[in-house]
This record gives sequence, C-alpha cells and structure tokens, in this order.
Amino acid sequence: MTPHLLLPAGALALALIAPAQADDRWPAPVQALSDQGLQIHAEFEAPGGLTGYAASYATGEVAIYLTPDGEHAIVGTLVDAEGNDLSDAALDEHVRAAQFAEVWERLEQSHWILDGDAEAPRVVYTFTDANCPYCRQFWEEARPWVEAGEVQLRHIMIGILASNSPAKAATLLGADDPAAALHAHSSSGEEIAAAAQPREIEEQVYANNQLFDELGLMATPTTLYRDGERVDRAQGVPNAERMVEIMGGEAP
Repeated sequence: MTPHLLLPAGALALALIAPAQADDRWPAPVQALSDQGLQIHAEFEAPGGLTGYAASYATGEVAIYLTPDGEHAIVGTLVDAEGNDLSDAALDEHVRAAQFAEVWERLEQSHWILDGDAEAPRVVYTFTDANCPYCRQFWEEARPWVEAGEVQLRHIMIGILASNSPAKAATLLGADDPAAALHAHSSSGEEIAAAAQPREIEEQVYANNQLFDELGLMATPTTLYRDGERVDRAQGVPNAERMVEIMGGEAP
C-alpha cells in the first residue's frame, strides 16, 4: 500500500489548539518538558504502570510516559512485544484529531471551484494551478467518480508555477461560470486568456496561496481527503491504488 503523507502539525495547527488543563501544573518531569517548549494536550492511560501524556512541538507530536514513581518521564514511542506502536492512537485522539478538524475547516473556507455534484457524498480538495499539466491529468483520471456523482472535487485555485499563474487563477475564479471555465480548460487544455479581475478575486488567490504555504505543501496537484478522522494528502498524480483511497472506493 502506498504510504500516506499526513499533514504536518506545524505552527498553524498548533496555534489553533489550546493546551488541556492550561492552568494546572503537570507532574514535575512532564512540567519540565513543557517548560522546555513541549505543549501538553492531555493525559491518557498507558500500560505497564505508566501514565501517558500527548504532546506536540513545532513540527510534530510526541508521547511522554511518566514512570510509576512520578519522578521520571520517557519521551518516545511505546511498543508491545510484537513491536506494535501503542502511542500513535493516543496522539491521533488527543492531538491530531483537533488539528485535522482545523485543517479541514480551513479548506472549506478557502476559495474553490466545484467540480461535480454539490450533493456528492465524498468531498476531495485539490490545489490546482492553471499552468499545471498534472492537475489536468488528475482532473481527467477523476472523471469516473465525479461523473457518477460519488465525489465532488473542490479545486482550490492557486498561482505558483508561472508569472501568469495568479492571473489565470483569478480569471477562473472570477468567471461567470467558474465550473464551466475550469471544465473547458481541464478537458481540452484550452488556454486561459487572463483578464483583470476585481481586487476581491485577486485577494482570494493570494489567500489560497497563503494556505498552500501554511500547510507546508510544495507541488501541484496536492490533494487532501479524509481517511476516517484523519486528513491525508497526495502530492502529484496518484497511482491507481492511491486513487481508490482518495476517491473512497473503486471507480464506478
């Protein structure tokens, strides 16, 4: 199976999560780690007489385990006799779940063009640059799910690949029928005649570019989708196996 690339925690996500029990002091070893820069989110039960704490830092998440005497803490991954990771689920629940929810909300509030049925049950976001041939390839490969009404693609229009990319993105967002304009461009590669747009539309492209940067993304298309409570991403054109994961099932 193709490995998933999870969204990084990053300063954006961390800023959106208030630390649990912010007014309380943690056990001394855990508080010492907090004083050194770790953000402690929650306490959780752990095996072997340990007490777990879910924490995060600027670029990721980590579990802390307090020893039974309360005098020492171990930072890292707890595994069982078979090597199974016992920390990941706790970090999902106590740290990443809130981060993923905030990321998804940011995507919903971005400026996107709907591709498909607005009532389609599965929502997939993809960052699209009008000068990106791989974005058009992804558009084409997604047709079976979109045309069957199973998936709605929401194209977050950005301008990063060429000097005229922002203007093209603004032209698509500002079109009388953005969905039709994007369809014409994606289906045939029809050149977009960039035209001046109201400042509001230009600012939408700028905001989308900022979101792309804040999420630590680097390539187009980058596609974001839900896998349970997680938000996963795929950079570039997904292979067939990954496409099934993104779209939530086999092609109709």
